[in-house]
Amino acid sequence: MKIIAVGMNYAAHNKELHHSLKLAEPTIFMKSDVSLLKDEKPFFIPDFSSDVHYETEIVVKICRLGKNIAERFANRYYDEITVGIDFTARDLQTKLRSQGLPWEISKAFDNSAAIGTFIPLAEVGDIKQISFHLEINGHKVQEGNTKNMLFSADKIIAYVSRFFTLKIGDLIYTGTPAGVGKININDHLQGYIEKRKLLDFYIR
Repeated sequence: MKIIAVGMNYAAHNKELHHSLKLAEPTIFMKSDVSLLKDEKPFFIPDFSSDVHYETEIVVKICRLGKNIAERFANRYYDEITVGIDFTARDLQTKLRSQGLPWEISKAFDNSAAIGTFIPLAEVGDIKQISFHLEINGHKVQEGNTKNMLFSADKIIAYVSRFFTLKIGDLIYTGTPAGVGKININDHLQGYIEKRKLLDFYIR
């Protein structure tokens, strides 16, 4: 199982992080299986960062083996979705970027990919118009809608399958909207698709 993630996929988020790139293709990075955090287990803030941020995202699960998938057929390769958190060591990422170095360690560290309960896509509707949000300690801190993605789930699948064979169980984190922020010890995170809570865990 591999985790494929998309960066800079919402214009408003790019603006809040002062990215001015004009993207013609999705920006892709990878996480490993040790990045996965599931079953409502707590997230422990790592000792190498003092500025870990939450990034709430829609996550799709691949259900068929595929390579070089045409965009018009991409919807056949996933049938379940959930909400997830792409944890980012922002201070480490900023430092590495300023030096022109790869910033994988700021994104792909252990437990940096929190994942909620998967539900059938058919229960939610059109993946191009799904609203989702994150609450911390009972307050809504981030919300988005897939209609605002720069690259749709189908476009992402078509693009990444040119480079990587997609296998059953692979996860694609489709990018985060505006509203990212720092987490703190004892924060209670709850993630929703529409009004359905699918993610629920604490920061330790």
